[in-house]
Amino acid sequence: MPLQPARTKYRKTQKGSNPGNATAGNTLAFGEFGIQVLGRGQVTSNQIEAARVAISRHLKRKGKLWIRVFPHKPITKKPLEVRMGQGKGPVEYYCAMVKPGLVLFEIAGVPLKLAKEALRLADTKIGHPCRFIAREGAV
Repeated sequence: MPLQPARTKYRKTQKGSNPGNATAGNTLAFGEFGIQVLGRGQVTSNQIEAARVAISRHLKRKGKLWIRVFPHKPITKKPLEVRMGQGKGPVEYYCAMVKPGLVLFEIAGVPLKLAKEALRLADTKIGHPCRFIAREGAV
């Protein structure tokens, strides 16, 4: 089951804009290693879940994993071959809006080599370029 909010005040939202760089959530808060997104846009709940599974499978239940993003934004889509008008389509999926510098995942309690490979696998699941980051004392 992909991540989605338990309940929201409004079922559908407008697109909005996503300017600037991440000012909050741009440093390691919990773990020793993490991946930081370098692109801007949306990360879907399916991408987050696929990355989480990739990390947890590679770590083989060792260490601790933190997911630092949550998909709050509903994305709607109209069915195929439907004429223009007639209102907004139903909610198709949920996504998290990301800005450059935002930390997506953090890991602690595993060696550097294992963490680097696990986060590299997670990076392939996210649709944006990411970089590996580590705490000063951890490397």
